[in-house]
Amino acid sequence: MKKGLAVLVAVAVLASVATGVLIWRLSRTPAPEHPQISAYTRGQLVRVGPYQFCDVLNPTDCETPRSDGVLDVDARNAVQLSVPPAIAAAPWVLVRSYEGSDVVNEFRSGSTFAVTIPTMDPHRGRLFGFAVQLPTLVRDEAGNEFPWTHAEWSVRAAWP
Repeated sequence: MKKGLAVLVAVAVLASVATGVLIWRLSRTPAPEHPQISAYTRGQLVRVGPYQFCDVLNPTDCETPRSDGVLDVDARNAVQLSVPPAIAAAPWVLVRSYEGSDVVNEFRSGSTFAVTIPTMDPHRGRLFGFAVQLPTLVRDEAGNEFPWTHAEWSVRAAWP
């Protein structure tokens, strides 16, 4: 009986120590303050925080960390963009900038978490970069409503 109790106590102590170490390790690297997007191509992965992040209810109250990512691209490999649930849960916009013109795609809330972005467009040329934007409707002094980007993440394409 005493031997079984000693083993049980030892297991409880080891489990407590392991839990404490796990909590300590996880708390050493704090989660990012704002959501991040991920972009992947040719074995490279970049995670990018926002270039600008404004309060939805007060779009003039902004943080501007000016974060951006850079991916080395080529004509054969597309870019895989992933947005986290914190972005995909809202309506969001993808702006792809090519040599010839931009392409704008709008996504409904909860509809899209990943997008494949071609690096070459037959009509627009090479990809310069892309941005993920979160729009909100604002009203000016005259009562006119219009969309305003309250958060943006951007990635530049670097060609060889």
